[in-house]
Amino acid sequence: MKEKIITLLAKHLKKDSSSIISLLEVPQDPTHGDYAFPCFILAKEMKKNPVQIAQELANSLKLLKEIEKIEAKGPYLNFFINRALLAQQTLKTILKEKEKYGSQKIKGKVVIEFPSPNTNKPLHLGHARNIVLGQAVTNLLNFVGNDVQVANLYNDRGVHICKSMVAYEKFGKGESPEKAKSKTDHFVGDYYVKFTQEAKDNKQFEEEAQECLKKWESGDKKTRELWKKMNSWAFKGFEETYKLFDLKIKHNYYESNIYNKGKEIVFEGVKKGIVKKKEDGAFFIDLTPYDMGEKILLRADGTSIYTTQDIYLALLKYTEFKFDKSLYVSASEQNYHFKALFKILELLGYSWAKNLTHLSYGMVNLESGRMKSREGNVVDSDNLISDMKMMANEEIEKRHKEIPLKEKEHRSHTIVMAALRYYFLKVDRTKDVTFKPEESLKFEGDTGPYLLYTYARAQSILSKAKSAKAKKQALPQLSDKEKQLIIHLTKFPQIVQSAYASYAPNLIANYSYQLAQSFNEFYHSHQVIGSPEEAFRLKLVQASSLVLKNSLSLLGIPVLEKM
Repeated sequence: MKEKIITLLAKHLKKDSSSIISLLEVPQDPTHGDYAFPCFILAKEMKKNPVQIAQELANSLKLLKEIEKIEAKGPYLNFFINRALLAQQTLKTILKEKEKYGSQKIKGKVVIEFPSPNTNKPLHLGHARNIVLGQAVTNLLNFVGNDVQVANLYNDRGVHICKSMVAYEKFGKGESPEKAKSKTDHFVGDYYVKFTQEAKDNKQFEEEAQECLKKWESGDKKTRELWKKMNSWAFKGFEETYKLFDLKIKHNYYESNIYNKGKEIVFEGVKKGIVKKKEDGAFFIDLTPYDMGEKILLRADGTSIYTTQDIYLALLKYTEFKFDKSLYVSASEQNYHFKALFKILELLGYSWAKNLTHLSYGMVNLESGRMKSREGNVVDSDNLISDMKMMANEEIEKRHKEIPLKEKEHRSHTIVMAALRYYFLKVDRTKDVTFKPEESLKFEGDTGPYLLYTYARAQSILSKAKSAKAKKQALPQLSDKEKQLIIHLTKFPQIVQSAYASYAPNLIANYSYQLAQSFNEFYHSHQVIGSPEEAFRLKLVQASSLVLKNSLSLLGIPVLEKM
C-alpha cells in the first residue's frame, strides 16, 4: 500500500519514485493518517505556499481502492489506507507464507566470526552476550537469503595461556578436573585466577610466564604436552557450554596454527614501501594520517602480535570463502584493533578489505561493577544458566503442581535462554549492559518469558477453537485494537530489512515486545471464541502467533506451546 501511494504521487508530480520514498513519513499521531507527504520540497519548484500545494493535491489526486481518504493538514498531505483491505491482504499473506513471512532473497556469501574465546578460562557472561548477538545476526543473514559461514578463532597460545600453565605446574600436583569434580574449563580458569593472586606478591611469576612462552615457542616437549592437556580441558568445557546455547560452529581456527604466518605479508608490505622498519628492528605501519598513530606489526625480536595474525586470518578466510562480507563479533574494547586492521589490509592492497565489519558490542557488567576474569569476579555462563533454571523451575512449579521432569527441564531451559537472549538483544548492541537475572526472568514486562507466554496464550486460543477454523465470514468492521495489531503485523518485513541493514537485532527484539503488547491488548478487549467475528479473529490470532514465532526465531528463541 505504501508502494501504491509512492506510485500515485510520482505519476501525478512527474517525479522518480525514489525521490518520493525518502520523503514519505509515518505520522506519530494516527489521526494524521498512515503516511504523510511534506510539501515543502515542492514549494520552490511550484512557486507556491506548501499549505496551498497540499490542499491542491488533496483535491486533485484520484483515490485508489487501497486508500480510503487523502486530506491536507497544513503543509502535509495525509494518506489514510483502506484498513479492511489491508487486513485481508496481510492475513492472507502471513497465513500463506508462514515461517517465510518477512524473509527476502538477498544472495551473498558472509563469514561471521564469534565467540573467539581464550583457552585460559571458561565462557563468562560477556561471552554469552557475544554468542547471542552472533547467533541473532547469523539468523538475520540467513533469513534474508545469505549463505553464512560461522567461524571461530581459538586464542589458544600466548602469555595469558602460560599463566594458567605456570600456576598448574606449581600448585596442581597432578590434579585433574575429574578428581576435583570440576567442569573442565572452570578447572583451567581457577589456575588463571590463582596465578593472578600469587603474582601480586611475587614478581617472579610474571617472569616465569614469559619463560614458559619462550619454551612453548621453541617447541619444548614438556611445555607443549602440558599446553595440549590444559587446552583439551578448555575445549571440552567450551563444547558443553556451546551446547547450552545451541551454538554450531562450522570452521574453527587456532591461533597456535597461524600466529607466525602473517610475517610474509608484512615483508611484502616492506617491499611495497607501506611497512617501515624502526631503528630497534621493529616493523610498523604509519596510520597517523587516519588518526590511529603508528601500528607495530612485528616486534624488535621478530615476534608477531595479534594484528599480524589477524591480517593472515582475514586473507585465509577470503581465500577459503571468497566472501562478500566478513563480520567480526567482538567487544568495544577491540574497536581500535579492528579499525586499524581493516585500514592496514586496505593499504596492503586487498580490495575486499572494504567488506570487513566489526560488530562491536558494549561491555557486560554485574550490579557490583565490571567483571575481571583474572580476579575471579566473573559470572560463568553455565553456572548462571544453572542458577537461572532453578529460579525458572520455582515459577513453573507454582503454575503446574504436577509436570513430568523431562517437560519441566525443557520448559525451564527454554525460558532461561529466552530470558538471557532477550535481555541482551533488546538493547542497542553498542551499549553497556548490567545483567540482572531475576529481572530477566519475570513473566510480565519487557522480558523473554513474557514473549513466550504471549505465544503460548495464542496457541491456547487456537487449540480450543480447532473446529471453528473452517468457517467462512465476510471481513467485519475493524476495531481500533484490531487495526493496530494488523498494522503491526504489516511492519515485520520492513523491520527485518532495517535490522539486517544495520546488524541490529534490537530492532527485532523491540518489535517482538510491541507485537506481544498489541496482541495482548487485543485479547483483553475482544472475545475471540464464540464471538460473531470468531472466524476473522482466529485468523488474526494465528497470524499474530506466526509472526511472533518468526521474530523470536530470529533472536534464537524457540517457542513453547504451553507455559
